[in-house]
Amino acid sequence: MPKYLLQVSYTLDGIRGVAAKGGSARKSAAQAAAKSVGGKVDSFYFAFGETDAYVVADLPGNEAAAALALAVCAGGGATCRTVVLLSPEEMDAAANQQVKYRPPGS
Repeated sequence: MPKYLLQVSYTLDGIRGVAAKGGSARKSAAQAAAKSVGGKVDSFYFAFGETDAYVVADLPGNEAAAALALAVCAGGGATCRTVVLLSPEEMDAAANQQVKYRPPGS
């Protein structure tokens, strides 16, 4: 199953929710949301800085990842940036593909 990194930044309302119910409640919410689209959370970490939480999830594909991100953003408590992650084996396969490409100006 493809892996995705969700970079979550809480709004003021989201921060208030985390402060009121704690971090474990947010992890549980993320696990339930991922499960609802056929996936699972691999890891969930809070962080300092611009991004408040990093979530790595196994999801069935881009449609499930987009649905999850839409739901998070539409909820109003956070914004979400989604990054597709590639395994070393997937990168090996990509490196072995023959691509016909001509750079600009050549």
